[in-house]
Amino acid sequence: MPITQVRVLIVDDDDDQRNALAQMTASLGFAVATASDGGDALEQHSAQPADVIVTDLMMPRVDGFELLRSLESMGDRTPTIVLTGVGGIEQGISVVHDLKAFWFLEKPVQPNIFRALLERAAAQRRLINETDILNRQLSHQGILGDIVGGSAVMRQLYSLISQVAPTSASVLVTGESGTGKELVARAVHRLSPRSGNPFIAINCAAMPETLIESELFGHEKGAFTGAVERYAGCFEQAHNGTVLLDEIGDMPIGTQGKLLRVLEDGKVRRLGGKSELPANVRVIAATNRPPEQAIKENRLREDLFYRLNVFHLTLPPLRERREDIPAICDAILSNLNAKHHCHVSGLHPEVLEQFQNSSWPGNVRQLRNVLERAVIVAGQGTILLKHLPAESSGVLSRPQVSSQDTDEDSLRIRVGVQMSEVEQAYIDLVLKHTNNNKTRAAQILGVSLRTLHNRVRAASDAVSEKGETKTAANCVA
Repeated sequence: MPITQVRVLIVDDDDDQRNALAQMTASLGFAVATASDGGDALEQHSAQPADVIVTDLMMPRVDGFELLRSLESMGDRTPTIVLTGVGGIEQGISVVHDLKAFWFLEKPVQPNIFRALLERAAAQRRLINETDILNRQLSHQGILGDIVGGSAVMRQLYSLISQVAPTSASVLVTGESGTGKELVARAVHRLSPRSGNPFIAINCAAMPETLIESELFGHEKGAFTGAVERYAGCFEQAHNGTVLLDEIGDMPIGTQGKLLRVLEDGKVRRLGGKSELPANVRVIAATNRPPEQAIKENRLREDLFYRLNVFHLTLPPLRERREDIPAICDAILSNLNAKHHCHVSGLHPEVLEQFQNSSWPGNVRQLRNVLERAVIVAGQGTILLKHLPAESSGVLSRPQVSSQDTDEDSLRIRVGVQMSEVEQAYIDLVLKHTNNNKTRAAQILGVSLRTLHNRVRAASDAVSEKGETKTAANCVA
């Protein structure tokens, strides 16, 4: 938020010091309010919340210590800067540690130091506000930034993102192609203290080997044929921000060694350059292949993997969170309506059923592509089966089932079996594995006991209606 919109509450019982500090704060461009002690501050903050609080510690009636304790007990996370007398550094550190103040400042206050602290505290306030907004979205809609899904596995992912985002740790994001790895990287950046600085993504697989080092580290004029001017690489451009290295396993091995050096030293040298430049950059790496396999095949340096894999986030494929498909479709349709100036209201139940019974090998990216074509064809109203691409009929929902398997606790699926039959075959297998213990089977399947009973009953009724004795296991024979 602009400085002029940042409201600073000055709390001091000394009229002269309070007024002088208020004038200094206003001269720095901040909006200012004042309070004579902690009690007055709590009343004003309750009526019109401040973005930053600056308070003296020693005051009559309600002092700064009680003010901080009251804010903490209310769960109020407003950044608070405490003022201490000369030589009060030890007390200031104690207040920051024990009462969770944002920072302390010795009197007399120096304008340049005060401004820097206020700006940092305001940035912290903005980050808290954004986190609260995203958490409300998550609790009510199952949304974190541009990531959609309220399933248990996605909520666990949101929790991990919220934990790692405020840190400076490197993050490795893995998942199949089309699951949304860049969206996760952007969510980590948005929730981090670096959110006001650049986020730069580079696809290592799409970059020619001859150009990738220049793209990463930059080059000086004349460094190579075609280098007609100086170029700042993505690490230099993203100083104090975040770099996403997508498909890290496709980066040339030689370049990986140079990248490791940059990560360890925090410095980068342009190609053809003679000096090093600071590179305070958080790195998020992503890959759609198992990194252990890439290491085994000598496509990914093991030391680089350990340097990047400080915090690992794994995105589930769409087929493992089918309950999220309706919400994902709603979000995509809203975006596509705006993009193509269409007025599609939703999906016909038959379309949604086909979507939820499909395996989606291309994950959310494939779903979006199918929906984009359907939105353009339909233009308005409801998307019907006829609006879907002709090749999607049957192809989307084709699993792979076949029968014989030496392991009695597994299935192999041949092409052409309907999803409902595959599902029932798996339910039968799990029930057999648990000796028909439906409670344990429901836990393994990740469904409620009532849902399991309903699906077993539905399968039994379907067999009775057809007058057949064929079981779901026959579908995989």
